[in-house]
Amino acid sequence: METLKILVFNWRCWLSPEMGGAEVFTREVAKRWVKAGHGVTLFTSEFPGCRKEEISDGIRIIRAGGRYSVYLRAKKYYRKSFSKDGYDVVIDEINTRPFLTPKFVNGGEKIVALIYQLAKEYWLYEMPFPISFIGYHFLEKKWLKNYTRVPTVTISESTKRDLLDLGFKEIFVVPAGLNFPPLHEVPEKESYPVVAYVGRLKKAKRPDHVVKAFKSVKEEMPEAELWIIGDGYFRKDLEKIAGDETKFFGHVSEKDKIKLLSRAWILINPSIREGWGINVIEANACGTPCIAYDVSGLRDSIVNGKTGLLVKENGNVEKLAETMIRVLEDGDLRDKLNKNALEHSKRFSWDKSAEEFLKVIIGIGVI
Repeated sequence: METLKILVFNWRCWLSPEMGGAEVFTREVAKRWVKAGHGVTLFTSEFPGCRKEEISDGIRIIRAGGRYSVYLRAKKYYRKSFSKDGYDVVIDEINTRPFLTPKFVNGGEKIVALIYQLAKEYWLYEMPFPISFIGYHFLEKKWLKNYTRVPTVTISESTKRDLLDLGFKEIFVVPAGLNFPPLHEVPEKESYPVVAYVGRLKKAKRPDHVVKAFKSVKEEMPEAELWIIGDGYFRKDLEKIAGDETKFFGHVSEKDKIKLLSRAWILINPSIREGWGINVIEANACGTPCIAYDVSGLRDSIVNGKTGLLVKENGNVEKLAETMIRVLEDGDLRDKLNKNALEHSKRFSWDKSAEEFLKVIIGIGVI
């Protein structure tokens, strides 16, 4: 097969302390493309202590600008250098704000948009007024109008439906993979009930819902513990409302994360929305089911009643607590969910994700 030169624009990279699921997806897919003989360059923002340019996993990374200025710098770098480098395809990763490549990429490259999820409610949780109001009601729709005729990859049927509602014409779903092989069998769990939260500690992820719901769990099960794995600006607020039975682990290694998820009884993901929910499948691969609100992305990664449970009343902490207690108290239900979750996780791999994404690129006529 003919090799490709691929240019990726993303606001962050996987080496940034602020990295998230989008950056995991980028890294895992791109490094497999490199291994297959393709050339990949990532243009992204700087972070404290970073290198301006380096090679990671065979991927050339160029950094310039910060969280907000990276978009303008990308345009300048393209005109100065990238437009002359003979790239076959430009992947425009849209994490709320797009790079608007259809307005300046003009060297014959094919453009592919990569959209994990729409921001929607994120504007209301993470941005101050009036930016939150403008973004939620006007800005996101205005930005995305530039991409309705651009081939677009997303990672869930939920986001595909959101994009169709905005007038997108050509959408391909490429599910996320898994960073480690699923366990061979459901492991031995902690001897007492353990509820786990894994992810960034920010308002839109709603980890405070877990802390509040766990207080009801504690009343029913005094020996229970809550493990919060991850870090972020919201941690200090959480520590103020959490009890002594809540353990904050901060950022942990992949090995320690697997160990903790394997011992936990259930994972809780109370986010307002997700592109997919990689941590859900990671927990499943450790034989641990997930409970979440029935929202975009999480209704895709959780098979309700089989690999976990969805709480229909979005944002209802009382209903979330009731569902947590139900699973923690019902050993037969938990055993069923554990086994189904582990089996379900075996369907996902980054090799498959990279291959499916590459098929999309080739299918739109890059080669």
